[in-house]
Amino acid sequence: MEFQSYPFEKLDTLLKDITPNPDLEPLVLTIGEPQFETPAFIQEELRKSVPLLNKYPKTAGEAVLKEAMRGFVGRRFGIELENDQLIPTFGTREVLFNFPQFLLHDRQNPTMAFTNPFYQIYEGAAIASGAKVIHLNLTKENSFLPPIDKDELKGVDLVILNYPNNPTSASAPIAYLKEWVEASQELGFVLLNDECYSEIYNDTPNPSLLNAAIEVGNSEFKNILVVNSISKRSSAPGLRSGFIAGDRKILKEYMRYRTYVGCASPLPLQMASTKAWADEEHVKENREKYRQNFQIAQEILGITPPKSTFYIWLEVDDDIEFTVRAYREKNLKLLPGSFLSRGEFKTKHVRIALVESKEKVREALTRVKELLDGKK
Repeated sequence: MEFQSYPFEKLDTLLKDITPNPDLEPLVLTIGEPQFETPAFIQEELRKSVPLLNKYPKTAGEAVLKEAMRGFVGRRFGIELENDQLIPTFGTREVLFNFPQFLLHDRQNPTMAFTNPFYQIYEGAAIASGAKVIHLNLTKENSFLPPIDKDELKGVDLVILNYPNNPTSASAPIAYLKEWVEASQELGFVLLNDECYSEIYNDTPNPSLLNAAIEVGNSEFKNILVVNSISKRSSAPGLRSGFIAGDRKILKEYMRYRTYVGCASPLPLQMASTKAWADEEHVKENREKYRQNFQIAQEILGITPPKSTFYIWLEVDDDIEFTVRAYREKNLKLLPGSFLSRGEFKTKHVRIALVESKEKVREALTRVKELLDGKK
């Protein structure tokens, strides 16, 4: 298996021989890692639960954690999941990597399709599964919502969507998600939506793919799955708490598979995560921080804030050249969009993660504006 370097490794290689402007404070807006403190009540629960380290955790997760996750789905999306329709996971990165391997193991000539540009773990899963890949290209012309080409999707085993989208910040209306659900039922592919940014929105909550499934009459979620996590919503990526939910028949076999993977979450992490999933007030506070950052972006760059996520997908003439200039002239690290995409599709964007304090975001975006205006 030959895996490509991660985008951040490519960025380090790109910038390794470049001396950044020593007169400016270093600023990094590359990785989608919230830089806000994890709420105190979550930290306190983690401290209280440390004695539980003397016990093995269950692969299936503790009942209290599962109940909190199902409660979140109920409050947020109005869906009352049954116990066998959700599995707690060790974040979502591991499930996005190993679920395709589980699903595609016995398929001859397996094929995956996923949005492009993308979170690189999708590509890694395809490589590990020996799967052919079809890229669903996200372009400005299609509003980052690729059309559903049923001829192209014939014979596809698994489609991974990512809405709200990283890196483009696009949100998918429920009508669009319903079209994908209908296509999955007609063509027989498993459809999974990575919903890790569902809780970072400005005004209007995002629908889940599960909502779309119900609206087209697929209340059992046949071939429909979603993943979500608390990393973004709770500023707690270190807790590695996520879930996969949907089709109970698929999840029953996947649960058996997971007993062999060895990715059970330690009990103190589960207890702290339970508190996070059960609370919405701290999520509202986080959303407000990102809303303020986008207001700063609108003020300085003149952009229309996206409906969701904490990314700016900024179009430039040359993403590599712009990234190098930002580092050399402004001591600012951004991520070239081409490091997140593949194939003939080329993007002229840089991804800017507004995950810092509003003071740092204002300084960083002021530097970006100076670069766009050609100012040294």
